[in-house]
Amino acid sequence: MAADHVTGLSAAEGSLMITVAVVDDHPIARHGVAHIFGALPDRPITTTASVGSLTELEAALAAVGPPDVIILDLYLGGGAPALDAVAALSAATRVLVMSASGLPADVLGVVRAGACGYVTKHCSAELFVAAVETVAAGGFSLSAELADILQAELTRGAPASGPVPQPGPRLSAREEETLSYVARGFTHAQTATRLGVRKTTVDTYVERIRAKLQVGNKAELTRAAMTRLNMNDVSKNTPKNASK
Repeated sequence: MAADHVTGLSAAEGSLMITVAVVDDHPIARHGVAHIFGALPDRPITTTASVGSLTELEAALAAVGPPDVIILDLYLGGGAPALDAVAALSAATRVLVMSASGLPADVLGVVRAGACGYVTKHCSAELFVAAVETVAAGGFSLSAELADILQAELTRGAPASGPVPQPGPRLSAREEETLSYVARGFTHAQTATRLGVRKTTVDTYVERIRAKLQVGNKAELTRAAMTRLNMNDVSKNTPKNASK
């Protein structure tokens, strides 16, 4: 099956233009995404490829080059989430996952696989476009309900009485708490309010965390928090007399 739409336009040819490639095995979903972008002329987003499979995506990108954002249906042509595809594509460009699924395992899996965002197919057109813009700018975006799921999972995995020493680079108790808030989607100002400190203090905490964990943007910070949570779960469930 040929790609629905392929153009040679790139982000470099338009100063503010965001280029996207859409991968979804449902034609109506692809047309819906194209309609959303077309209905918002004040938001310069153009679709350089709209395809139904990863094979078609590879052929399209060979012709037009990588886009700023790949919008990927999580359940692409099968009953299992395409986490391997998320990981492979995320190694080369920014990936925004979209899906009707809101399963906690899918949310965690997508974040850990390296995606820069996840929106459900129930979100509004404005929120969808905002997510594309955020991801294109190097940020991290989750639908509100998915952010709640991520927060619940982080909270569920947190120790009941204070921070537990984490494997890997050592963070202070305040830095661990800050990392948890930032990973849940809170801004630095919101995190400062919850910690009872100034925003500039949170800025300092985040810079220290980035230096210690050797991460850059918010997506990387979120994945670092998820990794530390996962390692902490393993540590708590390992018998104390286990061989070292």
